[in-house]
Amino acid sequence: MTSLVPHKGKLLVAEPSIIGDVSFNRSVVLLADHNTEGSVGFILNKLLDFDLSELIPGINKNFKVFNGGPVEQDNLYFIHKVPELIPGSIEIAGGIFWGGNFEVVKSLIQNNLIFEEDIKFFLGYSGWDSNQLDIELSANAWVVIDNKDNKGILQQDSANFWKEKMKELGGEYLIWSNAPENPSYN
Repeated sequence: MTSLVPHKGKLLVAEPSIIGDVSFNRSVVLLADHNTEGSVGFILNKLLDFDLSELIPGINKNFKVFNGGPVEQDNLYFIHKVPELIPGSIEIAGGIFWGGNFEVVKSLIQNNLIFEEDIKFFLGYSGWDSNQLDIELSANAWVVIDNKDNKGILQQDSANFWKEKMKELGGEYLIWSNAPENPSYN
């Protein structure tokens, strides 16, 4: 499998070789931005043990929250597919948008005008300085693939998402789709 060039909207799939990396082991990251200054993304499959109502006063809905990455984990970020409802949204690609007016988001949630399948919340983000991601790609830490799911990426089963991507990659990756997270358990 030949890895694609990183670009916003692409997915970074953690290579099985980065076992032991607490942040990125078995991660699938959506690249929200990639340019000469660096890259920003959100880990799509690392569900946290609490929900949005535990973080934001006044929200009484149990929207899931994910670990977006090791940078600024005390900040809340979101991606969504409803830019017509959220002013200030920035398009990533394929109908997926990043950010926007959070006060509007809170109101939409409370008034049942936006649903969990429309939006995904993250504590923190994944960030790379200029050329840092290229160095990691050269070291075979990641495989860059297309986001074939487009907007459907928001509803992916986080528990099996990395395994599914390993199966899609095929070849030598197939064996990793069924391997235990810690190979010493084998």
